[in-house]
Amino acid sequence: MKKIVVAFDSFKGSVSAGEAGEAARRGLAGVLPGCEIVNLPIADGGEGTAEAIARVAKGVTDRIECDTLDPLMRPMAASYFVLADGVTAVVELAAASGLPLVEPALRNPLHTSTFGTGILIRDALDRGCRKFVIGLGGSATNDGGMGMLAALGFKFVDVGGHELRPVGESLSQVAAVVRDHADSRLAGCSFVAACDVTNPLTGRMGAARIFAPQKGADHGAVEYLDKGLETYAAAIEHCCGRDISALPGAGAAGGVGGGIAALLDAELKPGSEIILDMANFDAEIADADLIITGEGRVDSQTGMGKAVGAVLRRAHRVGVPVVGLAGSIDTGAVDCDGGFAALFSIQQSPMPLECALNKETTLRNMYFAARQVAKLIGVVVNAKS
Repeated sequence: MKKIVVAFDSFKGSVSAGEAGEAARRGLAGVLPGCEIVNLPIADGGEGTAEAIARVAKGVTDRIECDTLDPLMRPMAASYFVLADGVTAVVELAAASGLPLVEPALRNPLHTSTFGTGILIRDALDRGCRKFVIGLGGSATNDGGMGMLAALGFKFVDVGGHELRPVGESLSQVAAVVRDHADSRLAGCSFVAACDVTNPLTGRMGAARIFAPQKGADHGAVEYLDKGLETYAAAIEHCCGRDISALPGAGAAGGVGGGIAALLDAELKPGSEIILDMANFDAEIADADLIITGEGRVDSQTGMGKAVGAVLRRAHRVGVPVVGLAGSIDTGAVDCDGGFAALFSIQQSPMPLECALNKETTLRNMYFAARQVAKLIGVVVNAKS
């Protein structure tokens, strides 16, 4: 075996994609010293997307620290990346508008805003960036991107012309979108939104009904937000002539996908495909003997727009076998014969969830599991020779 490509997504709440891949690489290298092992972190638009893009991008990438606001408009610091070309900024919505930034008792998408993410974009504009990749996963919000857009100069007003606070509960009052004071530099910018879902803006599979409960919304709030997004979509259509209510991906990040598709002309793309293309993944695996991939949990959603599913599809096109290593596996939902050549949990023994999520435990388990895979490879290769 001459080459193995290691391509992990993050193990959410535990380790980053890069950390998981490095632990696996070390486990493999200790047993297969003559094998080239390439670590390519992946992501799907959610947590870890910006870091994954920064790691696979060519040249030196700068991490920029910026003062901004969290989803409840409280001061905080967050970071984004500027790629080597000096004009491309990679901003992760979760950095300033993410769910972990809000204490569980305070989570309520009626009251949260993406305004802080707009501040990060504005800071990048000040630094000369004109190309933006925005990772849309992991938000605490359901404001349709109103906060982000408000930070960039857009105004959302009610029937009386009064400017609305850019939070979820204001969606139902939006009568018009005012673009007169939007940052003039936006006209020369391009935006690509890295989505980890394809949900529409509204309806049964829309942003509010599917994702708002995870962000603290009760049944009444979910219905209110869904109706609000309908009103918001109507105002946007009146403003720019584009109907975003059924647009695939418009429901990403509480409707941010729809808002920026219409008002910033953003292209909505699967985050995993963006990262794999930037990493030149197809060329990298063309001469590989094996791919090892995985994430915190492999289940029925793995093949539905997730990064690991994208790895599987590309590997199958060129006939490279894929071994999966995951924190947990829903065996009833995963058809191993139709995807992975083999699929293993990295857990060494039963343990409480909080212990399994411990960073050191995960890294140790990943190293050991990858080492066992390498030993099995060695046995097979030696037997054949």
